Amino acid sequence: MALAAVGQFCATSFVEANTKICCGLIKKAAERGAKMLFLPEASDFIAESKEQALSLASNHVFIQGVQQAAKDANIWVSVGFHEQCHEDTQRLFNTQIVMNDNGSVVAHYRKIHLFDVDIKNGPRLMESESTIAGDSLVPPVKTPLGQVGLQICYDVRFSELSIAQRRLGADVLTFPSAFTVKTGMAHWETLLRARAIETQCYVMAAAQIGQHNPKRASYGHAMIVDPWGTVLGQCADTQEGLAFGVVDLDYLGRIRQEMPVMTHRRPDQYQ
Repeated sequence: MALAAVGQFCATSFVEANTKICCGLIKKAAERGAKMLFLPEASDFIAESKEQALSLASNHVFIQGVQQAAKDANIWVSVGFHEQCHEDTQRLFNTQIVMNDNGSVVAHYRKIHLFDVDIKNGPRLMESESTIAGDSLVPPVKTPLGQVGLQICYDVRFSELSIAQRRLGADVLTFPSAFTVKTGMAHWETLLRARAIETQCYVMAAAQIGQHNPKRASYGHAMIVDPWGTVLGQCADTQEGLAFGVVDLDYLGRIRQEMPVMTHRRPDQYQ
């Protein structure tokens, strides 16, 4: 068994301030005995414009700060940030990395599913105009919690990605996010519990919360869900903080043995 932590906070366009908050959460999680901390999507910054985002992404102080904090606290950390692309200088990758307790990066995932909606006489939200879609599923990475499969925010709506990661050996799925308030209220907990139940995995969902700027706010409610769909821990509605939960791989094994859904799947019928 190992203690896990998920964090939430309100990132702004001030990279140094966001770095300080994340390093503080890392220290607090380690002091509570957590072996691994999961931080939200876009923990380095949330910008007010595409131009500002492109400018801020060149500031490397965030990753360096988090790596040093992980090393100092002797804790594994998963965190989301904006990654530059040398081939496309007008867009960024939405990236999640996992670093070990020495601060070394051991896994790297770029968000596959982008939210593009352009409705006639309705809303137009085109994530692909500022973000480059990832092009590969990353195999689960071995951590003190077990094998962790990486996804980001909108990926949670595509169950086939979670099922694929379970097939590759995932014990834990992680969804660092910045859900909108409207979709969060409607779907956040339901989606996370569904992914946990159908894959029989623990789910770690760190989250952005609060009003980042005049144009954007996030739902929060960072949580940990067990393989039975039980919410083990959840952050408070309105503030920065941590939630904790124990990952018990023996318990996970019993659930999979008593309800062996993966052996009952019929991919011959639904490829």
